[in-house]
Amino acid sequence: MIVCKREEAKRFSIAPGITNRILISGDRVMFLHIVMEPGSVVPLHSHPHEQMGICLRGKVEFQTEDKPVVVERDTVYVFKGNEKHGAKPVGKEAAILLEAFSPPREDYLAKVK
Repeated sequence: MIVCKREEAKRFSIAPGITNRILISGDRVMFLHIVMEPGSVVPLHSHPHEQMGICLRGKVEFQTEDKPVVVERDTVYVFKGNEKHGAKPVGKEAAILLEAFSPPREDYLAKVK
């Protein structure tokens, strides 16, 4: 069994104003805690990993190939592998997300070694 407290997880950033923490990673799934400060942006991108999450605080506008979609607290979402998406917080408060990736993101694991 592996156990980790959120505050002990190593931090890394993929863009200014965004703090990521890999809470835990197994062989097939990874949990990522994300804080998005107001004004931060995750550019449109894609990856082969399935990605799902829940908004824990604030609001986030996800850009998809079809249209923008706003999620708020207690809203869950999923992106299929290779689906293009980006994100930015909406409003004046930080947004907090808990996301799962399957399989785990090797590029993120490399950032915290």
